[in-house]
Amino acid sequence: MAHRTILATVALACLTAGCISPVQAYHGYAPDEVAPNQITPGIDTRSSVLAQLGSPSTESIFDDNTWIYITTIQERIAFYRPQISTRTVTAIRFSEEDVVQEVLEYDQEDGRVLNYASRETPTRGRELGLWEQIFGNVGRTVLPATNEATPGNPTGRRN
Repeated sequence: MAHRTILATVALACLTAGCISPVQAYHGYAPDEVAPNQITPGIDTRSSVLAQLGSPSTESIFDDNTWIYITTIQERIAFYRPQISTRTVTAIRFSEEDVVQEVLEYDQEDGRVLNYASRETPTRGRELGLWEQIFGNVGRTVLPATNEATPGNPTGRRN
């Protein structure tokens, strides 16, 4: 009896082990045939990079001669939050003649955590409470003016 219990437990553990394997999600640039680090400075041009790698993830804000390819791989196990397992940022800088000047590659260790300013823009007025929001407009509505004849206004004209 104990032998069957152990065997059933091992079989159940083997079957459920496949359920907890991480699920990978790819975001950003996914290299097909040529990886961005295979671009040769001094030989490749802007058009050859575009033909080999496709359009970049983004271009540099301060310099139009820098293309950036970003690749991120996230892993998620069961219901837990996804964790970034790999992040690669490749910057390709071009010269004025559209020839590749240098290829820079960065990974997660090169990144820095930025603290965003959590300031809020102040608004004029005051905060309304729950009851003020619910009953605040009671008695403030004005009925629409019509040209109908009423007992108080038999001609229907506005005064």
